[in-house]
Amino acid sequence: MTRLTSVKSGPYAPPVPVREVTAVSADGARLHVEVHGPEDGPAVVLAHGWTCSTAFWAAQIRDLAADHRVIAYDQRGHGRTPAATTCSTDTLADDLEAVLTVTLAPGEQAVVAGHSMGGMTVMAASARPAFQEHVSAALLLSTGSSNLVAESLVVPIRPGRLRTWLTRKLLGFRFPLGPVTPVAKAVLKYGTMGAGASPLMVEACARIAHACPSRVRYTWAHVLDLLDLDDGVRELRVPTAIVVGTSDRLTPPVHSRAMAAALPECVGLTELTGVGHMTPVEAPELVCSRIRELVTTYVTSASGAGASAGAGAGTGLGIGMGMGIGEEASA
Repeated sequence: MTRLTSVKSGPYAPPVPVREVTAVSADGARLHVEVHGPEDGPAVVLAHGWTCSTAFWAAQIRDLAADHRVIAYDQRGHGRTPAATTCSTDTLADDLEAVLTVTLAPGEQAVVAGHSMGGMTVMAASARPAFQEHVSAALLLSTGSSNLVAESLVVPIRPGRLRTWLTRKLLGFRFPLGPVTPVAKAVLKYGTMGAGASPLMVEACARIAHACPSRVRYTWAHVLDLLDLDDGVRELRVPTAIVVGTSDRLTPPVHSRAMAAALPECVGLTELTGVGHMTPVEAPELVCSRIRELVTTYVTSASGAGASAGAGAGTGLGIGMGMGIGEEASA
């Protein structure tokens, strides 16, 4: 039986791209890339997280593609990108470089937004030549740079060896997730979403996550277990904003606060009260707003006098991005 890989209607149904591209990574891996919106619009690149796909960004693509060129791609083994023999933080960086190179003109710049493992992709690629050529600002959503298993709150017991061991076993579960049932949706909501997430949000996330092959899920879980990208945070030398939900059990706010302190140019940390790990789905308007603010400040005005104005606007953007309904912020 073929399982649905995404919802078919509503705000989380994936829009049809203007065109599709294949990016070839350093080791020959072929990545499925979608381009949405006007070709002459400012560029936004979206990198999804573990067990997700381009469908995860449906709400952002639908909103931003009205006046931006939105580029979204499937990570290795996810969505329509085949599984590869090698999976590591280096290959994450290779893949993002390949996407930037095939979709952007020489010297063209973009805002890159990464959710969860997609945020880790941004950190992993921060010192790469193509990243430094093409990325003018970044948005990190619900992510972390190290100690993911030890800091996870998915297993509701006190911190220590037992919780770490149980979390590792849970996240590294080898077997297929099976069909999307009410029980499966309840489990996914507990682990990845806030209590206020609507049934439509849960359904959208469940269909995407359950479509991820178990072998791919297990392979990347091992990579995330060993993650250490603290150096990548310090090398991320573009204006970078961070968004995290206060009810995020997978990458709780402790990670975002540490990254904000370590980033060379953090332009705002936003903590969304009651929101879980799936921020692009749970708070789509807020995420789109953050991306638009970064584009306006660091891409649209990124030439001539506008570049100087954008560079000097970092402090103002940080203050504006640290405020909002139902949010707590720090920088």
